Amino acid sequence: MSINSALMKATPTQERVLVIYTGGTIGMQPNTTGLIPGGNFQARMADALSRLPLVHQHALPAYDVLSYPSLIDSSAATPLTWQQIAKDIAARLATYRGFVVIHGTDTLSWSASSLAYQLQGIDRPVVLTGSMYPLETANSDALDNLHGALRFAANAELKEVAIYFSNVLLRGTRAIKQHTEAFDAFFSPSYPCIGERVGDDFIYYPSRGLGFQQRGAPRFELADYQAVSNGDVIRLTLWPGIAVWQLETLLNDSRVKGALLQLWGAGNIPNDPAIIDVIANASGEGKLLAAISQCPQGSIHMGEYAAGHGLAEAGLLSGGNMTPEAAFTKLTHLLAQPLSLDDRRQRFLTSLVGER
Repeated sequence: MSINSALMKATPTQERVLVIYTGGTIGMQPNTTGLIPGGNFQARMADALSRLPLVHQHALPAYDVLSYPSLIDSSAATPLTWQQIAKDIAARLATYRGFVVIHGTDTLSWSASSLAYQLQGIDRPVVLTGSMYPLETANSDALDNLHGALRFAANAELKEVAIYFSNVLLRGTRAIKQHTEAFDAFFSPSYPCIGERVGDDFIYYPSRGLGFQQRGAPRFELADYQAVSNGDVIRLTLWPGIAVWQLETLLNDSRVKGALLQLWGAGNIPNDPAIIDVIANASGEGKLLAAISQCPQGSIHMGEYAAGHGLAEAGLLSGGNMTPEAAFTKLTHLLAQPLSLDDRRQRFLTSLVGER
């Protein structure tokens, strides 16, 4: 990895923002096989920012750029990618006032959720962004997203992992990608935005942030994700006609340590007692099992309807109104640590970084 300074050391590092470039559409360039992650991002980013009106350029923080040696499309990201980004931020925490992570949009919200758990209690901004179109494409959203991410990454009031996209700042553990093409591809289904651009101003809403809830020194949990990087946590969305043997095949696999089940409505399943038995057996073996709704908005309330009766007794934990990304990465994070099953279950049900 290499770090290049945008302002040739003219500003002390403690007053700068570190931009971590991992790849993604924002930095892609044409190739004979299609768009691929492109290099030389520091110079390309500086050139793009130089096209902003002077008043906006003067309001930007000084920044350095750290480019990963192996740039990826975010669809290639794994838990080990999440771990690497968190370690790179933690290692430079005392050096920079904030961080911007340039990331592909497909799994951007997954990385944001994982980083939030790993960097619990962080006392400065970590802002993830990307774009729907490459930086040099006409009418791209890349420059606006970079501009806003840098501005919020320099805001000392912001003390959590967030996503800046299309003029809106969202809590990292509350955002999902909702559109494959629109500029406003991300939204927060169960929590208001924590900041936004209004005209030329970038406004942060402290009352919605974690700053007042996470006082004290950062309590980072930089767990080794190697143990859960090979499919040890699975995600299963129920479908009409799902058979017991299908659920059993997945949950009974000895390699599975945890599972996120997406149920219908407020937490309903097919009317088959054998399904409850499969879940109870897997939970009894020490597997960490949780459930959320397939609906993008609203909470799960297992047992409210007869179709969901018995799930909690079988050991299935309620994910409340958590996003799939927040619930899945939380399971992964908890299973990567040397905790007892009871501790893992209790922590899953506890809001750690405003995810529920």
